[in-house]
Amino acid sequence: MPLPAALAKLPLPIIGSPLFIISTPKLVIEQCKAGVVGSMPMLNARPSSQVDDWLAEITETLAAWDRAHPEQKAAPFAINQIVHKSNDRLDHDMEACARYKVPIIITSLGARVDINEAVHGWGGVVLHDIINNTHAHKAIEKGADGLIAVAAGAGGHAGSKSPFALIQEIRQWFHGPLALSGSIATGDAVLAALAMGADFAYIGSAFIATEEARATDPHKQAIVDANSDDIVYSNLFTGVHGNYLKPSIRNAGLDPDNLPVSDPSKMNFGNVDGGGAKKAWKDIWGCGQGIGAIDKVRPVSEFIAQLKREYAAARHRLGLAEAGVATA
Repeated sequence: MPLPAALAKLPLPIIGSPLFIISTPKLVIEQCKAGVVGSMPMLNARPSSQVDDWLAEITETLAAWDRAHPEQKAAPFAINQIVHKSNDRLDHDMEACARYKVPIIITSLGARVDINEAVHGWGGVVLHDIINNTHAHKAIEKGADGLIAVAAGAGGHAGSKSPFALIQEIRQWFHGPLALSGSIATGDAVLAALAMGADFAYIGSAFIATEEARATDPHKQAIVDANSDDIVYSNLFTGVHGNYLKPSIRNAGLDPDNLPVSDPSKMNFGNVDGGGAKKAWKDIWGCGQGIGAIDKVRPVSEFIAQLKREYAAARHRLGLAEAGVATA
């Protein structure tokens, strides 16, 4: 199945995942200029009055870049919408996305027919993130155009399925756009995702350790210093299982090796139970298992250039043709 136009001509088959609190227009714009789909959660724009300003900044800056660089146009950008009843801003934020005709909407924590139809109404593409094959079926049945398979090892809210199992089950019945998330931080891993059957690699945690990310210096340095042994999978902090950095859990006064289990029916983006004033995402840092490959904080453009070199080298090593645009 051919990829939608918004995803069909990427210089690199990579989508930067939306990072709660951390992704802002500054990060998104640099990702897109470097040939990667940049994304951010719409909820990062706080207060809600900032939504229009941010969408205007992204669209106008990328349009200016395209005019100045017709031979190297920017990749499209994506906005992540939390489609959960706890998000009381969803209608407001979707109206803003419609005004700016956001090319790609990433939906999370629920799939809704009305949201998908609204995006299609302005010509946008909907990608829905899922952690298992059952959720994948539901998302496509409700009108999503593509899927983001959030496998074991992904940062933040993540599944526990092996990427091999998840991708092969989905590809038995779905032949549309498919991105894979989970421990991808090198060009070699990007190629591996495609070899498994995905169209795109979905990279998040590695972008935290970039100059443009809105993360604290200690958070960025923790990404550089840590590896997969420093990641904890827990549902304590929001009610949904996710991967987090051990140092941040210790800093909250908790034992990362002996965390209690939270009530999964209570989505909570506020204070951590037992952690005083420490908050999920702000103080308890979400992070995936792939960060062992990150050895320094650098500009986004430099990191993506490295991914491009590694991706090309991996293809050459396997005797593959010169890498071109992403294809289905």
